Amino acid sequence: MTIVTTETQTIAAARSSVPVVKRRIFTLKRFTTPIVVVVILLLLLWWVSTLELDSIEQRTLNWGYLTLRIGEHLSLTFVASALIAILAIPIGIALAKTPSKAVRGIVLAIANIGQATPAVGVVILLAIVWQTGYTTALVALVIYAFLPVLRNTMIGIEQVDGSVKESARGMGMTPSQVLYRIELPLAVPVILAGLRTALVFCVGVATIATFINAGGLGDMIVNGLKLQRYPVLVVGAVLVACIALLIDWIAAVAEDILTPRGI
Repeated sequence: MTIVTTETQTIAAARSSVPVVKRRIFTLKRFTTPIVVVVILLLLLWWVSTLELDSIEQRTLNWGYLTLRIGEHLSLTFVASALIAILAIPIGIALAKTPSKAVRGIVLAIANIGQATPAVGVVILLAIVWQTGYTTALVALVIYAFLPVLRNTMIGIEQVDGSVKESARGMGMTPSQVLYRIELPLAVPVILAGLRTALVFCVGVATIATFINAGGLGDMIVNGLKLQRYPVLVVGAVLVACIALLIDWIAAVAEDILTPRGI
């Protein structure tokens, strides 16, 4: 009994002496992107405050109008990304599990249409055959950004080592347990990378929603070009770029937090 206790204490002491590596997510380097974005926005605000705005520019460059357009832009981005996640992840899992290469090829070919077609083409074609407005822009965003999440889900599931799955099945796990407890946790980093790409795609493509009367910051960019009001154009373009940077940063932080330890 004394020998066993001594051995246990020795092993425990040895384990405690091994340094535990912890992932440091919230570091100063991690906050570089939001700091840069804040600096850019402050410089933009200072620049606009030094200008003598005419009546047209004043109707656009005010907090009420900017808040409305930013809200529309974020709504399009996040709702479209949520729909993509709800649709693409289950389909990607199903395709990764199906033995039929023909089915996989057909589904991937259909999903690739959105990426192969220019974003403006997807939006305008949907508006012609269907209607204009928010819903049409939402569907166009889903079609355009669907492929990265679908493909990354398939790759994430397929890259799980076969020996790991065999070991899990040997321990008595059912196929659904292997999927939810082994494969999906290991595929999380790849799936989140696809969602991150889709989010950034949606931010950029949402600017085109203005062509079908769906709002967003694209209104400022287009109106700035048409009316030759370059402060309006610059503010709209900078806001879109800053939103893309912030969303990409948030997605990167979420990816680090949700990735299981040891991966």
